[in-house]
Amino acid sequence: MNDRRDFLKKSLLTLGAAGLTGSLAQAFDFSTGAKAKISIKKGDVILFQGDSITDAGRKRDNLNPNDSNAFGNGYAFMAASTLLNKHADKDLKVYNRGISGNRVPDLLGRWQTDALELKPTILSIMIGVNDFWRTKDRGAVNTPEQYKAQYKELLDKTVSALPGVKLILIEPFGVNNVKHVKDDWYPEFPKYQQVVKELAQEYKAVFLPYQQVFDQALKRNANGAHWTTDGVHTTMAGANLMAEAWLNLVS
Repeated sequence: MNDRRDFLKKSLLTLGAAGLTGSLAQAFDFSTGAKAKISIKKGDVILFQGDSITDAGRKRDNLNPNDSNAFGNGYAFMAASTLLNKHADKDLKVYNRGISGNRVPDLLGRWQTDALELKPTILSIMIGVNDFWRTKDRGAVNTPEQYKAQYKELLDKTVSALPGVKLILIEPFGVNNVKHVKDDWYPEFPKYQQVVKELAQEYKAVFLPYQQVFDQALKRNANGAHWTTDGVHTTMAGANLMAEAWLNLVS
């Protein structure tokens, strides 16, 4: 049995069958086991931050909220569209500031302008796959411990400047045996995923376990290419899957 299968087997034993087979409509915070709903309030400012999965081809010179051209064609666009429809009476402002290729140090470099100055009341961060991936394809040096320290710096800056912000920390994911994601990602990649889970617990954030979301989806269609184009970037189905899971966290 390869490392990937060993890891999944251990995860199933640890989390229990109920945690993996139940509908995500229950929106559980897997870091605490508690329900993890965020209530949308009138006037909320919602910010999606991250790398290419969040960027999804958006027009980066368009900095407007609630503008389809500023969102690309990924999960952030799908989630934002639903929010603006469902909560049409709440005058929401929703932004996408994901940038392709970003790692945590890149976020740190632009955080003041692209996050803090927007004063989000709900901040969704999906970062980490490149922090690991660049160690594989470009020989970068960035251990899970370094990744965690960098991420903590980002979060410390955030909660200091925005003490009331509601955080959603999103687990990076990989669909194995689809182009870039191979067995040699394991067991190292899950250490970066574990960092996000630990930080969500430490900073009392909502944790969104996208690896579980995609692992569950593979039970419905085992062809990973149905969900991702390369193991990381999503197809239409994968983007919708991500948006649905994100929306299950808010009410």
